[in-house]
Amino acid sequence: MSAAREQILAGIRQSLGRPALEGEGLDEIKARLANHSRHIIPERVNLEAQGLRELFISKARGVSATVAEIRAMSDIPEAVATYLASENLPARVVQAPSLGGIDWSVTPMMEARTGAAEKTDETSLTTADSGIAETGTLLLSSGSDTPTTLNFVPPTHIVVLRRGHVVASYEDAWDQLRAASVESGPPRVANFITGPSRTGDIEQKIEIGVHGPLRLHILLVGEE
Repeated sequence: MSAAREQILAGIRQSLGRPALEGEGLDEIKARLANHSRHIIPERVNLEAQGLRELFISKARGVSATVAEIRAMSDIPEAVATYLASENLPARVVQAPSLGGIDWSVTPMMEARTGAAEKTDETSLTTADSGIAETGTLLLSSGSDTPTTLNFVPPTHIVVLRRGHVVASYEDAWDQLRAASVESGPPRVANFITGPSRTGDIEQKIEIGVHGPLRLHILLVGEE
């Protein structure tokens, strides 16, 4: 850390009455991070695994996302092709490197490439770290295998979510992400996505797809 940056941050800590980042002060910060308190959890998520999945699907559909349940990762190509055909969309996708093992040969009409999204891409295919039943929200983290551009650039976003990764609350999603990041460290960015992009800024009328994807389609995969 540069001397100038350290001086600025030290001044901020002093004005807030916070201890210095050394000795007991540093120990206090580490203890607070290790034992952070959890927020109030809604009673509606006090459910078993199947109930959480049903609640997640209901909440996701309630915010204009669509959900399809499939049995295995090998069913993804057909599920993607079926969805694109139902929306009269081109049979082309750009997929996250984390999905590089998908065998697209079972759907010969589909075109798929792997990498970050470009402006000309119409449909992206990514993975989600968690699905949050509380609000039907997806948690997607950035990384070399999961470029963030895939989440926001193409007008159609298809997300693969494993059944075992549906959790009750935001706190559970953070716990899952922390556990997965023990060795690699936390991701640079974690995005919470609830339904397609929308805004009500213009005359208080909801418009879909203004700041991101127009469509959000979730493939809930049965493999644990």
